[in-house]
Amino acid sequence: MSSENFEYKNAMDRLEAILERIDNSELGIDELSGQVQEATNLLKKCRQILVDTEKNVQEALASLEGEADA
Repeated sequence: MSSENFEYKNAMDRLEAILERIDNSELGIDELSGQVQEATNLLKKCRQILVDTEKNVQEALASLEGEADA
């Protein structure tokens, strides 16, 4: 598993844990703010990983198309 896949999976696992605690009303008001901030940071990280992955896939496909045209 690549490090990006590992980071993405860990971030998603942590997000799921935070959301479950919020859904189950396990957080006090003081803890809620910190958990929401952590979730926001995790979402940003996941989004960036997805954007980077999409870019890499597009570049790979473009190089394949370039080879087919040659």
